[in-house]
Amino acid sequence: MPKKGGKKSAKLSNMSEEERLLFMQQKALAEEELSKKKEDILTQFLKDKLAKEEKSSVLNLNKINQQWRVLMRETKGRELKKDIEVLSQTFERVVDRKDSVIKSLTWDLEEAEAQYSQALRAHLHNLDVLLQLQRGRLESLEQNYQAELEALRGEFHTERELILSQHQQECTHLEDVSFAMEQNYSEQENDVKQDFHSVRDEIRNKNIEEKHALRIQLEGTVEELWRHFQQALRSYNEATEERKSAFEALRGRDEKSAKEIEMQMKKIQKLQDSIALVRSRLASSARESEKQNRRLQEEKEAVQGHFHTIKTQMNRARACERGQLAKLTLHSNAAIKKLQQLIEKGEYVLRLTEMCRKLETEEEKVLPFYSSSLSAEEQSQEQAAAMEPPTEQLAQAMQDYTALERFWQRYNKALLEQLALEREKAVLARENAQLRQLLKQYLDGISVSDDTLGQLNPLFIVNQRTNARLPAVPLSEGRVARHAHTVIEAAHIVQHTI
Repeated sequence: MPKKGGKKSAKLSNMSEEERLLFMQQKALAEEELSKKKEDILTQFLKDKLAKEEKSSVLNLNKINQQWRVLMRETKGRELKKDIEVLSQTFERVVDRKDSVIKSLTWDLEEAEAQYSQALRAHLHNLDVLLQLQRGRLESLEQNYQAELEALRGEFHTERELILSQHQQECTHLEDVSFAMEQNYSEQENDVKQDFHSVRDEIRNKNIEEKHALRIQLEGTVEELWRHFQQALRSYNEATEERKSAFEALRGRDEKSAKEIEMQMKKIQKLQDSIALVRSRLASSARESEKQNRRLQEEKEAVQGHFHTIKTQMNRARACERGQLAKLTLHSNAAIKKLQQLIEKGEYVLRLTEMCRKLETEEEKVLPFYSSSLSAEEQSQEQAAAMEPPTEQLAQAMQDYTALERFWQRYNKALLEQLALEREKAVLARENAQLRQLLKQYLDGISVSDDTLGQLNPLFIVNQRTNARLPAVPLSEGRVARHAHTVIEAAHIVQHTI
């Protein structure tokens, strides 16, 4: 080694300043690379060791979880067996209750059937009595009816005979009167007929005589007039012979003209008829078109009114839907915010549960729920009451939160522990105050001064008694005895929570 050092020193002495600096830099780089290699080897060794530790921790954690699962399965099996026993007892109790209810209902049914049969017999007896009474009333009424009927028949026969006799008398009287009137009328008629015939014969004779006289007079006048007429006819024929020929020609022309006029009149009549038909059609079409226009106008007005009403309804519906959409948007935003708050609150609760889970003791991890303080009978009664369907509205609403029963058990357990710790804290605070007071009294007692000598000194013992104020509650009492708590380092908690 000294030789090697000597060689290096000789080598360094033979080098120049720049070569020496370069050599030193190379040496430093080699040492740095060597240290880096050592650090890499060390880090690799530590990583391998950490990986092995992690694998072993995972394996141990799996083993612990497996053991905990076995323990939890056993505890859960015992709980389920207890639940099954309680449920079987409850079921037997319910079956016994149902059997008693069925027996009571059967007894009530038999009693009701007996009462029904008794009531039916009483009802049938009453019906028989009522039927007998009704038959007696019907017989008495029938007898009264027959008696009244016989009396009415006797009165009817007497009245009928009286009426028939009166009718016979009136008929005979009327026949006598009619016969007398016929005799009187026949005599008067014969007298009137005789007078009529005599007057008629006189008038007939007078008319015949006047007729003969007028006939003679009129025959002479007619003959004279006939002669004048024949003479006038001959003179007229002679005078109107030319006119007659002209008249015949004119009459022929007139007949032709009459025929043409008749034809034209027929054509005119046909045209007038067609014009009247066309006018009537035109008037009917005008009326129909007017009616159709009026109907179309009314339909148009109705459609416009319906359109306006529908438009107003649509505008109202749009406004209402717009308002509802705005309300829905506001409510949805509020619901989203509320749900977001609930999510944040849930995440906060989950973080708190994770933190609290790390602070739980082994006993709390294994048995997180405290055992019930109720007796077996009270627990069975409670389970039977829970199995019955709820009747009140609040009980029905509580059925939706039965899944939180375990949570509330843990919450109540934590709350009870908190209250117990607060009470213990208050007791310890009082104990601390009393100890501070005793310490102060002791210090005041060992210090000699005018104030301490003027007051009660706890160091003076007279008749085996001291003036020191002892605590009201002895420290050895069970209710103020300190409980053993598991202490966990804060660094460990911060390392696993941050």
